[in-house]
Amino acid sequence: MSYMSHGAGSWQDPAPIPARHRRRRRTVHRLAHNEPVNDQLSALQGFHALRTDEGRALLDEVRGTAPADELAVATRLRRTHPAGLVSAALGQARLRQRAEAKFGAEDAQAMFFTPNGVEQSTRASVAAYRAERMRALGVTSVADLCCGIGGDALALARAGIRVLAVDRDPLTAAVARANAEVLGLGDLIEVREADVTEVGTAGYDAVFVDPARRGGRGRIFDPEAYSPPLSWAVATALAAPRAALKIAPGIPHEAVPAEAEAEWISDGGDVKEAVLWFGTGAPGGVRATLLPGPRTLQGWGLPDPAVRTPGRYLYEPDGAVIRAHLVAEVAEELDGGLLDETIAYITADELRPTPYATAYEITDRMPFNVKKLKALLRERGVGNLTVKKRGSAVEPEELRRKVKPQGPNAATVFMTRVAGAPTMLIGHPA
Repeated sequence: MSYMSHGAGSWQDPAPIPARHRRRRRTVHRLAHNEPVNDQLSALQGFHALRTDEGRALLDEVRGTAPADELAVATRLRRTHPAGLVSAALGQARLRQRAEAKFGAEDAQAMFFTPNGVEQSTRASVAAYRAERMRALGVTSVADLCCGIGGDALALARAGIRVLAVDRDPLTAAVARANAEVLGLGDLIEVREADVTEVGTAGYDAVFVDPARRGGRGRIFDPEAYSPPLSWAVATALAAPRAALKIAPGIPHEAVPAEAEAEWISDGGDVKEAVLWFGTGAPGGVRATLLPGPRTLQGWGLPDPAVRTPGRYLYEPDGAVIRAHLVAEVAEELDGGLLDETIAYITADELRPTPYATAYEITDRMPFNVKKLKALLRERGVGNLTVKKRGSAVEPEELRRKVKPQGPNAATVFMTRVAGAPTMLIGHPA
């Protein structure tokens, strides 16, 4: 890069610079461009310091520190420990607290994390399910490409599978290696710092690829903008005996390769991810898996359900079922139909248990009218109001503010469409 592009007035001839200062000025520019490298080096050094005896003792001491107490704790500890080490320990303590939701308290408080690692790593329950499916397919060794902090590698190793875990970021690879060691899985997990596109996988039963789907501006929605791109991951998968590619659950169905089996996974009702499976013997297959369980619904290739008159019960399919386009399979099971051809609510006359949808008994139906809804809720003494919407522009909190629910009773209102008409359905869990 030309120096003339850096400053104001760069189109003018610069004033003469004494010879003894020219080299010094040039060095300043070089250091400025190396700041990200220096930051990475500093972070890596800080991480290694946490693994010393002093670092481990500090981690034990700051465990569970509340955010409001961090300043006081840091001030006290810096009297006897290096300031950088204290900051690293407190930062790691915060990350461990955040990671408990994904990994559980016992593992999270033993593991190491990076901010991106906490955000992007696979939830332990999902990773364990996928590892078990790998094991059931006869997989004994996996090349885990883009391993991150090692969440999937740990689950695979716990399923008895040998893992090569690869990541090109030095700090991330070091964290993954440390996590394998502290959880006693170092004998089954080899961590390699490398570019995944340059790693041979021929000696492994399967490959698992988790491309980066976040950039400097947030989530990446174009699969070809993943790092590495989805096309590279698919080519790598097709060259392996078996493979699994973790992708965003919002991927369009038309972007799923014909050779892949597509699976959408939810945990506790929240859709977590989609996986493209290769070598399972079900190319073109679609499935939705619900955790805990697991409970898996296979696609049968049914046509869209018919629209019918609202019945006594409304069924709200699990998000994984909706993402997998398997609402028709659930409607068939319930002998139900749709309230509207564009809305994923199923209506039926009978109450039938299903793990793939939540049932509600509908007591009232009315055209969208806030005043009438407010009067009905007041008459029923509803103070605990759950608002759900699908196909409505009104936000739930906005509706709650307008109706001002008060009273000891509970109800659920669905803002939706029935045969194209804006409608409110009132009921309660069946």
